[in-house]
Amino acid sequence: MHRKKNNGFTLLELIMVLFLITLIIGLSAVFLGNTLPSSRFNATVRDISATVRHARSLAQTQGEVQTIILDLDTKQYGIEGRTIRDIPSDIYIKIIDPLSGEIQKGKYRFVLNAIGGAEGTIVLWNNKRTVSIQMDPIVGTVVVK
Repeated sequence: MHRKKNNGFTLLELIMVLFLITLIIGLSAVFLGNTLPSSRFNATVRDISATVRHARSLAQTQGEVQTIILDLDTKQYGIEGRTIRDIPSDIYIKIIDPLSGEIQKGKYRFVLNAIGGAEGTIVLWNNKRTVSIQMDPIVGTVVVK
């Protein structure tokens, strides 16, 4: 007498597999959720430094003064007369001006011309990191620290 062998999975095996899949998805969601603010912070730092470099390049190639406006109250920045961008709400910003000191409110203007111009430091921070974007008035380089 031959017994029929049952093919398939038991209910316990199916429940264990579903539990493991749910656990893996849950852990990956937590991991990705923690990296999103960091990615947004890095992208904002890169974008602001690229805006400064672009304004400097425009000043050199067009021979015209370019002004970068940072509105610290509304958390917006951009080159005057061009696209204005927002800074995410979880990122904070201040300016360290060599003459006025630390500025945290109002509008601040960095004026760039073909031979140099703006000096000062833009400081961005969130709950995990602080980054400064420094501008050299003579050479015109932008250094992110």
